[in-house]
Amino acid sequence: MFDKRRIVMSLLGVIICAVAVGIFKTAALGVDPFQSLMSGLNLMFPISFGTLYVIANLALLLFSLIADRHNIGIATVLNLTLLGYIAQYSQELLGKMLGQPSLAVRAACLVLGFIVLCFGSSLYMTADLGVSTYDAVANTMAYKWKLGKFKYIRVCTDLSCVILGIGLGFLSGGELKEIAAYVGIGTIATAMCMGPLIDWFNVRIARPLLKEEHKGS
Repeated sequence: MFDKRRIVMSLLGVIICAVAVGIFKTAALGVDPFQSLMSGLNLMFPISFGTLYVIANLALLLFSLIADRHNIGIATVLNLTLLGYIAQYSQELLGKMLGQPSLAVRAACLVLGFIVLCFGSSLYMTADLGVSTYDAVANTMAYKWKLGKFKYIRVCTDLSCVILGIGLGFLSGGELKEIAAYVGIGTIATAMCMGPLIDWFNVRIARPLLKEEHKGS
């Protein structure tokens, strides 16, 4: 039987991450690395972001089914089915509330979105009831294949997503202004710092919530 704390942490983690993505998109100063890849795909395939998110993650799910099924669980299903739609709704709601935000407000959204995203990721990853299909890639490489520490592998996978996002944007005929909205200073910051900050939240907040023993990263 699942620990209720883990279920709550998984659900809250996914919801928090989804809202964070909406905040990032509102900032329009660059989204997190995986969402930059999704944004590039969205330029190439202009359908509902929520629907595209589900389709792309079903493809990534195949990787986890083959490489390490331990990463698949309740949180994986919640992330796959809810995150894209909640992120889309959050962005639309913030757009109505903020209108045309100033650069200062956008910068504040960027910082807030980054912190919130890392915190949400830490919650559902530590709950260990499955992670997003994208997070499963770094988890598998770090914890099963033992290719290196998680925080360094995460930096590598994030940078790969950024490069692909830019490439897909240009291939789809996107203008520089469109691409700059999802690949910018925020993307660089998250690509370089998400892994270490998620690891910090794991040690300081998420693991203690489950009363887990501290483990060196």
